[in-house]
Amino acid sequence: MQKNWYVLYTRPQCEKKVATLLAKRKIESFIPYVNMDLTRLKKNKTVTRPLFKSYVFVYTTATEFSSLLHADGVISVLHWLGKPAIIAETEVNAIKEFTTDYQNIDLEKLQVNSNLLEKSFYKSAYSVEGNLVAVQNKTIKINLPSLGYAMIANLKEESVFGLDKSMSRNYLFAQS
Repeated sequence: MQKNWYVLYTRPQCEKKVATLLAKRKIESFIPYVNMDLTRLKKNKTVTRPLFKSYVFVYTTATEFSSLLHADGVISVLHWLGKPAIIAETEVNAIKEFTTDYQNIDLEKLQVNSNLLEKSFYKSAYSVEGNLVAVQNKTIKINLPSLGYAMIANLKEESVFGLDKSMSRNYLFAQS
């Protein structure tokens, strides 16, 4: 059987609990975490939170996947056209790399369109051809069409001018 990436929808704030249950069953799972800089009462604080609330990415076969729906904390599975949605491995790898390289990542809903998969805007280091939309005004945006989201990272000034590792990734900057 072929393994694919699926998305489990969990109860609020139960992502870690579900991931530990999956690890006990020896099933590969992934929760993308992001660091956010918060300023409260004139104090800066960095907090870690899941990028996709109540989502746990699972790499498993279709037969094992059906048994996961009865795990404690799991509500349902992400569906597309009446079937469990299969997430492309390139998109999961892009999420992994993007969350390790950048902080202050926000999500934006997208209209799911099959044409997004065919267009090629840039070739990025994230190996998601056609999904790196723009690097402009200290932000970088990558579309994830199988999830219906775009990840937007606010870059620090050092990243834009090449003092950080992001310039070594051969990004093409968008014209404004």
